[in-house]
Amino acid sequence: MPLPSIPGYNRLTKTHKYSAAGIAAAGAAAIAIAVVPGGDAGAKTTAQDLPNKPVALTSQKADSQAHHEALVKQSALAAEQAKEEAAAKKKAAEEAAEKKAAEEAAAKKAAEVKAAKERAVQQAANRSTARIETVAAAKDTKKTYPNNLDGWIRESLDIMKQKGIPGSYNGIYRNIIRESGGNPRAINLWDINARNGVPSKGLLQVIAPTFKQYHVEGTSWDLYDPVANITAACNYAAARYGSMDNVNGPY
Repeated sequence: MPLPSIPGYNRLTKTHKYSAAGIAAAGAAAIAIAVVPGGDAGAKTTAQDLPNKPVALTSQKADSQAHHEALVKQSALAAEQAKEEAAAKKKAAEEAAEKKAAEEAAAKKAAEVKAAKERAVQQAANRSTARIETVAAAKDTKKTYPNNLDGWIRESLDIMKQKGIPGSYNGIYRNIIRESGGNPRAINLWDINARNGVPSKGLLQVIAPTFKQYHVEGTSWDLYDPVANITAACNYAAARYGSMDNVNGPY
């Protein structure tokens, strides 16, 4: 470094010049020491002191990295735990819902079975009541017929219908009028049957053997009974002619 130009410097003796140069060097050294951070006038900076700062920074960076990794690991662990807890809660809720649904289904089935049994019992009771009422009604409303030719024919027709014997009102009426004129006590004492000792009797002039053979159950065994006489005669005509409707003369 060139020395500053000092007036009169060149006139100084060599001794004086050396002294001035020494003072200038000492001042420069003092300034250099003063600008070192954290230093003092008596401190010395050596090469061994300088590497300490980079080592400290590296250690802090490593600690920070380790802390960050620990936080990430802890966060991942917490997230996994939360996921497992959510899955467990979901499974528990599903199992509870399934159990509730099964219980409700079982209760519904039991209620349906109970209701079906109650309906069956009620229906049986209703049928029993209906049968009793029907029988009572049948007894109370037993059909009656007038005690005349019209009533006798109609009652006989109802019996014939139950027994499956064919015949119509007009066919029966027509033959009664021809055979007896509607007299239930009529008797023929002059035809061949009378001469043979078995005269024809009643509304349709039936002989005793024929009446006994073709008598219809549920009617009187009295040959003169109008309904019994008509029904037996129609049963005989059905067997021989197909129906009383087909008889148009002595039979």
